[in-house]
Amino acid sequence: MNFASDNAGPMHPSVLNAIVDANTGYEMPYGNDSIMPRVRDKIRATFEAPEAAVYLVATGTAANALALSTYTNSWDTMFAHCVSHVEEDECGAPEFYANGARLTLVDGDGAKMDPSALRHAIVNTGDKGVHGVQRGPVSITQATEVGTLYSLEDIAALTAIAKEYGLKTHLDGARFANACAALGCTAAQMTWKAGIDVVSFGGTKNGCAGVEAVVFFDPEKAWEFELRRKRGAHLFSKHRFLSAQMDAYLTDDLWLKLGRQANANCARLVKGLETVKGAEIPDTPEANMVFAHLPRAAHRRAMDAGAKYYLFPADATLDGPDDDLIRCRMVCDWNKTDAEIDQLVDLLRG
Repeated sequence: MNFASDNAGPMHPSVLNAIVDANTGYEMPYGNDSIMPRVRDKIRATFEAPEAAVYLVATGTAANALALSTYTNSWDTMFAHCVSHVEEDECGAPEFYANGARLTLVDGDGAKMDPSALRHAIVNTGDKGVHGVQRGPVSITQATEVGTLYSLEDIAALTAIAKEYGLKTHLDGARFANACAALGCTAAQMTWKAGIDVVSFGGTKNGCAGVEAVVFFDPEKAWEFELRRKRGAHLFSKHRFLSAQMDAYLTDDLWLKLGRQANANCARLVKGLETVKGAEIPDTPEANMVFAHLPRAAHRRAMDAGAKYYLFPADATLDGPDDDLIRCRMVCDWNKTDAEIDQLVDLLRG
């Protein structure tokens, strides 16, 4: 009963088989393997972007940090929500790869940047001339760190503000498939058609072993990204194993099917959590992740039986009054079974 993260789940058999198939004979290294052209064509088709520059890395942090650094000078600041992934979970990697650039945090309900707050942050950046940091790119986490979603209109509103000030926009799509499936939109609609310049298209959380695509819709920065990827130690020599994963992930829209299944699993979990006495779910889950406030006794029963998920704050304890509500995060991947979900709910209900 592991609901700690979609990173904890297994590879999809198609992805595993693709890696095994790629492990035959010899292939040229560093992205020159025979699989990568097919991957590039599939991503361009998926995003309806025939001129897009497409690159693969092994982690979401690398994808985000390298993509953002390509549009950021060392004297700039990047704009992101205060609970965005680039702020909370990347150990300062965007700032590090951008050679010391800053990160400016923007407020907004449901972990989504408020357009007026973004405009205020942009207007009040760079107003000190040479004495202050300058304006850099805007990064949007989709799905958000609390399981909510930006609508297509939300994304377009933020990118429009960025463009007013000549700023580029990045979409952190570690859970891109979950968001796309939930919104019922195409990959193109959620990215360049809504004004996004570069996207981190995630596979690791959704059935792959470890692969993320960085997609630039304007290829003018392609060569710079290649240099940054190499200099940042994220150019794989045996690149074919990244290519093989992404190739299988894109075949017959497997990425979207797995995203839909993970979302459906989470919806079943949420429905069950709503039956737990005393439970509170402040933000309506829209993808495959739920944050809930549950009684300490419920957590104790579940965790004593072997359930794994995160409690917040990090020092939250199972010792104390039974009825005290403790916040938790539960995440479903594509591989969760109805029986596993129902078992967890039964334990929480007592």
